[in-house]
Amino acid sequence: MLKLSETNKHYLIGAIGGALVLAMVTSSWDLMITPAAAERLGKKRAEEAVAKAVAPFCVERFRSQKDISAKLAELKKQDQYQQGTYLANGGWATTPGTTTPNPEAARVCAEMLTKA
Repeated sequence: MLKLSETNKHYLIGAIGGALVLAMVTSSWDLMITPAAAERLGKKRAEEAVAKAVAPFCVERFRSQKDISAKLAELKKQDQYQQGTYLANGGWATTPGTTTPNPEAARVCAEMLTKA
């Protein structure tokens, strides 16, 4: 076994403690993430980017209706968390070539419509 002097023991304990604190800080501040966390973050950001790209088409489809003022009033009556579902169920958040609506695009679309 390696014998250390009292001074060197303190240095070693300080270095180990510093390494642990550094690891905790870098992981909590997302300075260092695992590959699985990076994949989840990348997937989430990709879905958000697609939603932001598709949302203007949803807004345009919604605004091209004949009874836009009544539909917009009906949308605004909905609770904020239900507005995306309302647009998805109405078919406005379904992109051409797909059969299911994009729920994230519907949420972004609802935000755009209610703020306008």
